Order: sequence, then structure tokens, then C-alpha cells
Amino acid sequence: MLMLLAAVAALVWANVSNDSYQALRTVTIGPDFFHLELYKWAQNGLLAIFFFVAGVEIKEEFVHGELANLRKAALPVLASIAGMIVPALIYLAVSWGAPGASRGWAIPTATDIAFALAVLAVTASSMPAALRVFLLTSAVVDDLGAITVIAVFFTEHLNILALAAGAVIIALYGLLQARRVRGLWIYLPLALVTWYLIEISGVHATVAGVALGLVTRVRGGPGEESSPGESADRYLRPVSAGFAVPVFAFLSAGVVLGGEGLSTILSDRVVLGVIAGLVVGKFLGVFGGAWLAVRLGLARLSEELHWRDMAAVSILAGIGFTVSLLIGNLAYGDDPERVNMVTTGVLVASLMASVLATILLRVRVRNRLNAQDDI
Repeated sequence: MLMLLAAVAALVWANVSNDSYQALRTVTIGPDFFHLELYKWAQNGLLAIFFFVAGVEIKEEFVHGELANLRKAALPVLASIAGMIVPALIYLAVSWGAPGASRGWAIPTATDIAFALAVLAVTASSMPAALRVFLLTSAVVDDLGAITVIAVFFTEHLNILALAAGAVIIALYGLLQARRVRGLWIYLPLALVTWYLIEISGVHATVAGVALGLVTRVRGGPGEESSPGESADRYLRPVSAGFAVPVFAFLSAGVVLGGEGLSTILSDRVVLGVIAGLVVGKFLGVFGGAWLAVRLGLARLSEELHWRDMAAVSILAGIGFTVSLLIGNLAYGDDPERVNMVTTGVLVASLMASVLATILLRVRVRNRLNAQDDI
């Protein structure tokens, strides 16, 4: 709800007074050696917190969750991989030949884990827990894929020395975690130094967040009430969900939606590629990947679930939002008009996926309740 309210507030402000909205986004703050626009601080700084929480969540899945069991992990992992490849291919097919289209291929590959889980919780809380586990695990794998894409494909100028120094600090952080050294006063400075080194290395700073999350210990030790991963999740998730992501959404979603302008945007082939990739590509990829994995004997569908349930949650995976907006800004950051257009495409596609998935999930809930009544 906070993300949604932030996005709506940005849209209203940008369409009432776009000049003042843009002026706010481009306010430059920070020390002399590291001046960044406000939007850049949200993108590179606040989202590092979001990705740190995602990194801890990925680690939890590998240690305690579905990804710890290869047989159980096969279905969401294969579905998630297909759910990244197919949207990219559909995007390229729709946008082929449009100027600069190839730069945006990764925009529709991402699923917004928080938004998707929120829609599932609000519309279909009575559905089997296995459906939420599938969505959560596939979205976690999707996040890992997205951050890999950001690190590999959106690094233009690489400072090897800074990157190596950052890797050393991450290794030191991981060693201290393994040795069960505790104390925020140790880890917070290391995290800040890591973030700075990765940022100036040319690799996007969010990679630092994921890397630190992945080396954070998620197994509790003797005398510990909770593991560092659990503690970090407990304290940082409210900061991430309640502040970092809504602020990023507010500073990202403000696009001008005039009647003629909107029709022009929605006729652009790059925008159509983003919408088709998220709404159609995610469904075909996630559902098709899961179906193929089961048919080939590589995975097994939970007995609690029906393929109609999988179809609904596969459409839900088309909610891109946070990471799609981030990738769109990284891909077209030098072209504000194109950023405005792909942002509109992401918002339209996420809304479409939310509405379609909500309808299908409500139908599935009603059918399940009717079936239980018949029994």
C-alpha cells in the first residue's frame, strides 16, 4: 500500500506540476566528494537496503527454504529462469527495429516480490501455502537473476582496484560472520565502505547489498536468540518496505500522462515490448517453464495445487515495478524522455498483471470453496 500510494502521489504531482517534481528529483545532496541527485541516492543508496534484505532472503531460501532441497527447488527455479528468458525474447520480438530497443531487453525480466506477494495475500489468502512458497521462491531466484543482469550488462566503466577492494571487504564481512563475531559497530562501517567501493567501481551499488546479504549468517549459534540474518531482516525489512522502496517509487513513477502523450507512449514499440514482456512473457515463461519441468520429470507439482492456480500466479509474476523501474533507468538513464516512456510501460503492465491475476485468483478461491462445500 505504501508503494502504491507513493506511486500515485508521484503521478499526481508530476501531472500537476512536473517542473517542481523534476526539480525535487534532481536536487543534489551529499558530501563534496560524492554529490548525487536525490533520485540517484534513492536508486543507488536506498535500493541497496532493499537488495540487502533480498540477499538475506535468498540465503534463507538456500539454507532453510525450498532452495535447500534440489527436488523441491527445481519447479520454481526452472519456472523463474524461463520467466526471465521468455519476456526478454518477447520484448525483443515486439520492439525489434525501434531506436535503442536492444538496451531495454532486461526491463520485463523482473518480478516485484513485495508487490506480487501483497496481491496474493490480499486476494487469495485462503489458497494453499504451497502457492505462496512457489511465488516467493521463484521471485527470489528472479531477484538473483536481476542483480546478475545489472552487474554484468549495466557496468560500462569498471574500476578494477575499487572492485577488488570491495570484494576484500565483503570477504572480511563474511569471515567475521562465519567466526560469529557480533556487533553493529563492526558491520555497519564495513557495509558503508563496501557500498562506496562498489559504487565507484562502476558496478551498480545494489550489488553490494545483495553480496553482503548473501554472506550474512542465517544459522543461529549457541546462546543466540536469533541469527544475524534474522535480526537484520527484523530491523531492516520495515526500513526497506516502509521507507526505501516507497521513496524510490515516489522518485521513479512520476510520469506525465496527458491524453495525446499517453496514446503516443502506448504506441511506442519499446513500451509495447515492455508491456507484452511483463504481461504475456512472464505468464508464458513462468507457467510454461513449470509445465515443461513437470512434463520432463525434472520437478513435481504439489498435490495441493492445480494448474489453474499456477496460471493465476504466473500472471502475478508480471508485476515488475521496483526492479523493472530500476533497470529501465539504468538502460535509458541518458534519455529522460525514453525513461518516462518505459516507466509508463512498467506501470501499465504491472497494473494489468495485478488486475488479471486478482480476477483469476478470486475465481480460484471461489471454486475451491464451492468444491469444499460439495464435499
